[in-house]
Amino acid sequence: MRGRRESLQGAAFCTYYSLAMSVNHVVWIKFSAGVPAIRVREHLEALRRLKDEIPDISNLSVGENFTDRAQGCTHGLVVELPDRAALANYIAHARHVAVATALRADGEVWALDYEF
Repeated sequence: MRGRRESLQGAAFCTYYSLAMSVNHVVWIKFSAGVPAIRVREHLEALRRLKDEIPDISNLSVGENFTDRAQGCTHGLVVELPDRAALANYIAHARHVAVATALRADGEVWALDYEF
């Protein structure tokens, strides 16, 4: 029985490391003072549409911060992607570049990416 257990553990170990890890792309947004509410809504709608416009997005959420813990950031975005390659494709995608460029014109943006 001992040999079987080691064999199963070895198989599980190999399977675990052969799978690509998912990636979360987390964005903190701080809109500049004076940006009209309608413009903020347009940015948020453009961010939400990315899920339908860019392949490989597993999940996307965007919302308004409701606490005072985010160093003045007003909104956040989380994009879940299947792996690092999908993140690279997402970042280079023309639609992402356009939305991010417009967003940066109206505020500050910070991004962090991690595997899980």
